[in-house]
Amino acid sequence: MTNRELNQLYWLNREIARDKQRLQELIAAATDTSSKITGLPHASGVSDKTALAVEIAYLKGVIESKIQQSYYEYNRLITYINSIEDSYIRQILTLRYVNGLSWQQIAHHMGGGNTSDGVRMACNRYLRSH
Repeated sequence: MTNRELNQLYWLNREIARDKQRLQELIAAATDTSSKITGLPHASGVSDKTALAVEIAYLKGVIESKIQQSYYEYNRLITYINSIEDSYIRQILTLRYVNGLSWQQIAHHMGGGNTSDGVRMACNRYLRSH
């Protein structure tokens, strides 16, 4: 499995977080009942609310689809990592690609005098050789 494939769960989770933030913004805009500044051009409130409702419904579907894809990626990643015989490498890959830790955090978690460069190079050597 390549580094790019291993990182799919991380990037997918970031997309989900970004989409959820956008959803919250849309919901806030749809439920906004504050006074509007007069004298500025604006569209009809009803059509704006309808368009927001459509966009909210669409985005909820997109988020649900990405969450399902995230479950698939997680299971694929865990299956791959669990197939690795070397416990040290399994731990590094789990901390990096499942938990999303930085190399520095992984080195600290692993202990034993490990450095961020050391765990990164061990991971990269393993991925190149398999």
